[in-house]
Formats: sequence, structure tokens, C-alpha cells
Amino acid sequence: MKLSKQHSMYESEHTLFIKALKEKNPGMEAGQAQGRALLWDRPPVSLDEQERQMKSAIKQQAYVYQNKI
Repeated sequence: MKLSKQHSMYESEHTLFIKALKEKNPGMEAGQAQGRALLWDRPPVSLDEQERQMKSAIKQQAYVYQNKI
């Protein structure tokens, strides 16, 4: 579906808000990239390390709120 020339230039209020926000804070995208790198962009864990983590994990009981008898 092809839009007419009039509608192809349309920008929503949300798009205009994001553009204005980026103009006010030019370093915002770099900060977002740093935050992403901090939490998500990590090197893959080796298979040996994964196995060590699995063996050292404490087993959780089936119903966590029940007291052990």
C-alpha cells in the first residue's frame, strides 16, 4: 500500500517527541549503549563454566513456602 505525498511526510507526536529529546540530549544514545553493554553484551560463558555453575547451584524445594520437616 503506497501512501500519498501528503501522508508520507507525516510524523506522529511520539516521533516528534523522541527527535526533540535526542536534540536536547545528544549523548543519550551513547548512554543507552553503555547501559546495554553493562547488562546484556557479555562474552559467552564457556561450557566448563556453565557446568561448574550448574553443579554449584543449590537445589530448591518443590514448594518454596513449605517448611522442611
